[in-house]
Parts: sequence; structure tokens; C-alpha cells
Amino acid sequence: MDHNLILVIGGGPAGLEAARGTGDLGYPTILVDKRDVFGGTPISAGYAALTPDMRSADEAMAEMIEAVLNHDEIDLRTGTEIIAVSGSAPELSVTLRGPKGEEQITISSAIIATGFQHFDPGRETQIYGYYEFDDVITLVDAEKMLKAGNFVRPSTGEPPKQVCFIQCVGSRDRQIGNFWCSKVCCGVATKEAIEIRDLVPDCRVFVFYIDMRMYGFWEDELYWKAQEEKKVNFIRGIVTEVTMRGDTVVVKGEDTTMGRPMEIAMDVVILSVGMEPSEGTIEMSKLFNIPLESHGFIATIGGALNTVTTSVPGIFVAGAAAGPADLEDSISMGGASAMKAAAFCRNKSKELAAAG
Repeated sequence: MDHNLILVIGGGPAGLEAARGTGDLGYPTILVDKRDVFGGTPISAGYAALTPDMRSADEAMAEMIEAVLNHDEIDLRTGTEIIAVSGSAPELSVTLRGPKGEEQITISSAIIATGFQHFDPGRETQIYGYYEFDDVITLVDAEKMLKAGNFVRPSTGEPPKQVCFIQCVGSRDRQIGNFWCSKVCCGVATKEAIEIRDLVPDCRVFVFYIDMRMYGFWEDELYWKAQEEKKVNFIRGIVTEVTMRGDTVVVKGEDTTMGRPMEIAMDVVILSVGMEPSEGTIEMSKLFNIPLESHGFIATIGGALNTVTTSVPGIFVAGAAAGPADLEDSISMGGASAMKAAAFCRNKSKELAAAG
């Protein structure tokens, strides 16, 4: 048996980069995604532009897909799920269910890149009125309008005069059990604020935040640009309620900088929803018998020095399946997991050759 076949699960940015990496290293690779198209959340959720460089999400994902599309070493499978796993690497038996039925394959290593899901702001808390008020939307809802180049008030279809973002919805919230910062929400909200100001120049845009977490170059590329060039208003405060007064959305809370209550009428309220472990991530942890870390993402064993190796030999993880990650994290982890999987296969082949 040739101990070289690598399975990559998930065709988003991390999975595409992992598959390209293993393929370029000469290892036969199967890339599967349960969706009908590759591209992951940027495509399925209809992202307009990527953070922080504002590049078209469609264009960027098309470039990544093109890199694996006609690759000699990569077998692409869409509409395909993993339904059973047995044995251990480098002889793992995996059952796939795809458009042509079930198929059993033997793989040497696997990379799990099953991404994340967006927090549902109406699931755990009702204070924002997400399911009650048409003009309360999420970052994802806003992305779709921005992608269409037509940002409007959903209830009327007219350009809004005042829009606000509410940060940390579903993140940094101990009451609902999401103890983590989702890392990208501040940057994505700021990117969208810039885009709204470009599309609707007369619209006033506010961002209500606990504290802005703009790490690395995002501080300069997004935060200061939004404030100084686009005149976005950043207000340190806590929102306690979103309600309606007539046909206007009203945001109530506290301006924590000034130490006073606030009550502001808005045409559109955008909830900056965080990241949670995806159903696919949880399912793969069960099938491959990989522990989850305390927040519910796939656990790795190397801390900051090894972000992709799991406790199960031959099984690696990339991107947001291991925790909140931005695009740069996901691509880096995809490349690292490809290297680790290839090294695992190579070492196992050498061991078997030496033993035989």
C-alpha cells in the first residue's frame, strides 16, 4: 500500500490552501466539501470584500479554487460528507457519502478545515430584536447588500440616514457561555462602515464597542481610515436594549466614556456577530475521536508553537475549526497543516520501508 493519500475536509480558505500545499508537495489529495461549491463561508455567506485589504471575496476565492481545480494530485469532491471513520493513521478507513452514493477510502492522514458558524443573535438573547425588527440585521446580512452595491433600510428599501454597529454580539459574553473574543468582528464592522460611507455618503455611521480590538496593521488600514477619512463615529458604550418607537429603531444603553445613558434613533442596526464552532467541526471531532478544547473548537497539542497538530496521530486542523481565525490565520494554518500531514506520511512510509 502507498501510504501517501491525504484527505482535506472543508473547501474554505484553510482547506483550499492545505489541499494546494499537499498537492504541490506531490501527495495525492482528496478535497471534500459538503456544500455544492468550494470557497467556504466567504462564498456561502455572500461576503462582499475581505478584511483588511477590501479585495473582492469572489475574486480571491476564485483564485484559490483555480489553484486546485486542475491540479494533477488533487481529487475534488463537492456535495460530499464524511459519515464514518475507523482504524488509525496511516491506515484510516473513511466512508464518504456523495452525489454517487457511498464510497470507502483508505487514507494516511487528514486535515480538518471545517470552519465556523456565525452566532445567531436571536438564539440566546432577545435584547437586540433580531427576529422582531426588519431593520436589525447582522454583519452577514450587511455583506450581502454591500456585495450588491445597494445598502438600504430593509423595511423601506430607502438609503439610511443613520446606521450603527453593535460589537461583541455572541462574543465575550459569559452569560451565554461564549467566553472568547471572535477576533475579526471589530475589523469586519469597520470595513463595512467604510463601505457604507462610500455607498451612502450622507449616512452617519456609529460603532458601539466595549473596546476596539484592531491588531497588527488593521489599526492603520481600517480603524484610523474609518475615523479620519470616512468620519465614522466610534462610541465606547454598552447597549442594553434595541426597541422600536413608531417606525424607527431605538438603541438604548450607556456611553461608558462619558458615564451617561444614551438613547439614539437608527435606521439600521447591524449586529457584529461572532464565531462559534461549526456543526461540521463538532461532527469531525466525534468521527475522528479528537478532543475539543474548553470553548468547543478542535483542540491542538502544541499551544502557540504548534497550532495544527491534534492529539490523534496523523490528524491535523486548520483555520477556524481550531478557534476564531481571520483569513491570514486560516491561510497560514492551511500551509502549516499541509507540511505536517506530508511529513507524517513521509515518515510513516520510511518506517514501513525500514521494517519491510
